[in-house]
Amino acid sequence: VDLNKNGVKEENEKGISKVVVSDQKAITTTDSEGRYTLKTDIEFPQINISMPSGYKGVFFYSKVSEVNFPLHKDKNQDSFKFIHASDTHVDSLNLPRMEHFRIMVDSIKPDFVLITGDLIRDALRVNEETAKNYYQMYLNEIAKFNTPVYSGVGNHELFGIERDKSLVSQEHPLYGKKMYRSFLGPNYYSFNYGDIHFISVDAVEYQNLYYFGGIDSIQLNWLEKDIKLLSKKKSIITFNHIPFMSPGFSFQDFKTHPFYGPQLLEHKGQKHHRHIVYNFHELQNIIGERSFPLALSGHYHAAQEGKIEGNNTLFAQTSAISRPDQFNYQGFMVKSGFNLYEVKDGTIVSSKFIPLNFN
Repeated sequence: VDLNKNGVKEENEKGISKVVVSDQKAITTTDSEGRYTLKTDIEFPQINISMPSGYKGVFFYSKVSEVNFPLHKDKNQDSFKFIHASDTHVDSLNLPRMEHFRIMVDSIKPDFVLITGDLIRDALRVNEETAKNYYQMYLNEIAKFNTPVYSGVGNHELFGIERDKSLVSQEHPLYGKKMYRSFLGPNYYSFNYGDIHFISVDAVEYQNLYYFGGIDSIQLNWLEKDIKLLSKKKSIITFNHIPFMSPGFSFQDFKTHPFYGPQLLEHKGQKHHRHIVYNFHELQNIIGERSFPLALSGHYHAAQEGKIEGNNTLFAQTSAISRPDQFNYQGFMVKSGFNLYEVKDGTIVSSKFIPLNFN
């Protein structure tokens, strides 16, 4: 507990027990004095904690042998509100939109902001310098927020994988998700706020030149360990880029696009839609009968909600922060914006879509 908030452990500052510590593969918990040991076989581990309820502070470090996480007490978390935004696609033309979004966040005063991927304009199809410039631009923007921002990986953060356009080698040290990790840390993680356990799911995989919606086996193993350590009273909210379920994609056909590639890809002998998480059922099985009221995502640039009959989970996609302010799709007027949620005693009591109204 970092009483003086200087980031250094003093003699009078006690450790915190039962905090979950992970390298995205192995998981352990701290002892009664806040100590832990984590044996990792990952070459460059990013050690992170699942932020315990009631605290704020640093939640990950990279490439280190000994890590202390300085945390400090937060306000009462029984009631709180948070913003779900997505698809910021930060570039020079979207900087004014990000500033407008930040001003709106400051006026709403949420406890934190979730941004579910496609954070930057593009890393898929560009060279290293261009991709790095976009990443740095995004980091500069979220550093200006007065509210904590939790980011997640989207397909546009995958560096160079469309090699026919990017001309980037698969042997590049930052290829794929490595550039994301070098700038933003773990590509999946969890944190607790009040009686809610939030999980940032990396729901983007890729094969050859194309990304698709999926959760790899290493992450699924980590998710199982992470969820097993939860108390029974904790509800789960997931947030990721490519959706688990989306009514909007029913408007699309399965034709191969001349620039963006196929809509269908084959996994384990079956064809699946690239823009839906094909193995969501595996995550559902891990969650089991736990309370799972909300699954948040982006990707579609349109705010929409859906439920599966007999399932209590609300699948909610938010719109994009990126331009344009609005556009017509299949007869529906789609507006740029974000969603605001209010939680009381572990229950979501309200949700509201808020248009960005930049112009």
